[in-house]
Amino acid sequence: MTKIFLSLGSNIAATCNLPAAVRLLSNRGNLLAISSVWQSPAVGFPDQDDFLNAAVMLESDVSASGVYQEWIADVENQLDRERDPNNKNAPRTIDVDLSLYGNRVLTVLGHQIPDPDILTRHHVAIPLAELDAMFVHPSCRLTLAEIAASLQNTGGALIRRDDVDLRHCS
Repeated sequence: MTKIFLSLGSNIAATCNLPAAVRLLSNRGNLLAISSVWQSPAVGFPDQDDFLNAAVMLESDVSASGVYQEWIADVENQLDRERDPNNKNAPRTIDVDLSLYGNRVLTVLGHQIPDPDILTRHHVAIPLAELDAMFVHPSCRLTLAEIAASLQNTGGALIRRDDVDLRHCS
């Protein structure tokens, strides 16, 4: 069984879509942890609503390509994710990213695992650190807590949204 860390983001009906994504993902494997919800400014295309971000950790024997082709594709499809071919940073109902696949370093379907955003984006690192603070990033050999601490004052305001509770979604 592999620990699978998924990052979630939404800025269209986010208070509905994030819980729905957690509910759908909880049926895919053994749900081990759910982070708090964090509000952050949009990246790359600032003329849109802020994002709500979270992360979940599951345990499963599904392959990394299966996570993309089955889990992520299904959740994004069920939540009506539309991709704008001219703007990869466009608003979205849900964005699910495979951030970590156990302690493996690999490229799957054009995606680097671990997700490089863990090391540069606080809205990715902080929710992941809540899942397992002592988990060691397989490339840089820092714990998720150390990575999150190094990014806390970067990338604009990050606001913990305790009014959005994902723990009762599974």
